Amino acid sequence: MTEVDLNVVQSGHDLTIMGLFWAADPLVKFVMILLVAASIWCWAIIFDKMVSLRREARRSAEFEDEFWSGGSLDKLYDETGANPDNAQARVFAAAMREWRRASARGLTSSGRVDLKASLVDRIDRSMNFTITREMDKLEKGLNFLASIGSVSPFVGLFGTVWGIMNAFQSIAESKNTSLAVVAPGIAEALFATALGLAAAIPAVAAYNKFAGDIQRRAASLETFASEFSTLLARQLDEGSQ
Repeated sequence: MTEVDLNVVQSGHDLTIMGLFWAADPLVKFVMILLVAASIWCWAIIFDKMVSLRREARRSAEFEDEFWSGGSLDKLYDETGANPDNAQARVFAAAMREWRRASARGLTSSGRVDLKASLVDRIDRSMNFTITREMDKLEKGLNFLASIGSVSPFVGLFGTVWGIMNAFQSIAESKNTSLAVVAPGIAEALFATALGLAAAIPAVAAYNKFAGDIQRRAASLETFASEFSTLLARQLDEGSQ
């Protein structure tokens, strides 16, 4: 006879994971199901973020290498297309759209300082708006990870407290305080806390990791936007001379 079977025979309760679940109070069962669902959702977000951030970093690095290769910006914009596949290229495309509109109106070759300053300001604002949108996309799902990381332990604790209350009520009714009677109810209650921690720990770790990655991506985009703005301003100065 295995150790699990021996525990079932001795205590009259199934102390396996499924046994603890089925023996739990309905409210505790609901808490367990809620925590398992939250954990599955967290892992889905974690895997999605891992793939999307790695893909974004790879594609942005490829675009940046092409951008600084010394080729024509207009040619690169035409090759990139209207819907680029990475954030850095979309920031570039937003700036180039403003540049081409200004070029069509002859503003890029104007000698007026105020017109040049206005164009550079519009380009900067266009790139900043694009960066904000890209960061919103990358941060999607992080709020859920943060919420699960902070709330899950307390939800699990609530299930534990409720389960322990029921266990003590059963002890009072049976007037039997032996370990064989007390242990199953306490184990069912503590199982909810374990599920809460199982959901919270990966969520917190993933949130911290992804938040750092996204912050570095934002800094990279802002640096690129600043360098590109400087490059366009230099071309404006050279074109007006």
